[in-house]
Amino acid sequence: MSWSARQYSMFEQQRTRPVRDLVAAIPTLTVNTAIDLGCGPGNSTEVLAGRFPDALITGIDSSEDMLGDARQRLPGLQFEWADIGTWKPARTFDVILANASLQWVPDHAELYPRLVSLLNPGGTLAVQTPDNLEEPAHRLAREIAASGPWADKIASVKHPDRHPALYYFELLRPHCAEVDVWRTTYHHPLSGGHPAVLEWFKGSALRPYLQRLDETEQGAFLDAYLKAISQAYPVLADGSVLLPFPRIFIVAMR
Repeated sequence: MSWSARQYSMFEQQRTRPVRDLVAAIPTLTVNTAIDLGCGPGNSTEVLAGRFPDALITGIDSSEDMLGDARQRLPGLQFEWADIGTWKPARTFDVILANASLQWVPDHAELYPRLVSLLNPGGTLAVQTPDNLEEPAHRLAREIAASGPWADKIASVKHPDRHPALYYFELLRPHCAEVDVWRTTYHHPLSGGHPAVLEWFKGSALRPYLQRLDETEQGAFLDAYLKAISQAYPVLADGSVLLPFPRIFIVAMR
């Protein structure tokens, strides 16, 4: 199951709020060049361009579907295909933004210092990553993957390791003049009840499971997942679900 811009954008308002908070925390400085790593459909790039309208801004992503939407949304900006894990730019930047993308890339001990090395002096690395692997949405997915008839295909699925705020502070402090790290839990209101929670994670956390299953298995897995999350997340009086979603933020200046 490849990345789908349409699926991801179903909850664009909620997914964009954290990057607004992140970009607002970038220290005010002269920004001539900026890049959005894992730009998706361009919603995060749009926030970045709004903060630094005079900068030369580029977005990269490994999904052509996402890039197509980004180019349509922001025709005046440059978008390129690239894999963050192997990305080797020919230039350095004043701002490197990564909103909800680096959690898909392994080996953060190597990745984060390498990104800092691609900053100009005084430049800023701004990162937001979900910190929700122990939330019901992820925990139940792992349990269902390991217990169903598809276990031989997906029980071994593992998201790349994530780390607590202290890990990133200690990792980046030797490479940076300033490091600011914080954790925020958003409570995203999703109209449509539990099916909306299913659709949210179908566009992100469930992808590694679904891409290993055939169409029939995908349907059965999603049915089991919907039943499980219906027990984990209460429905409010208006039929909506308030989805708790913890996230880690990093603003590190070289």
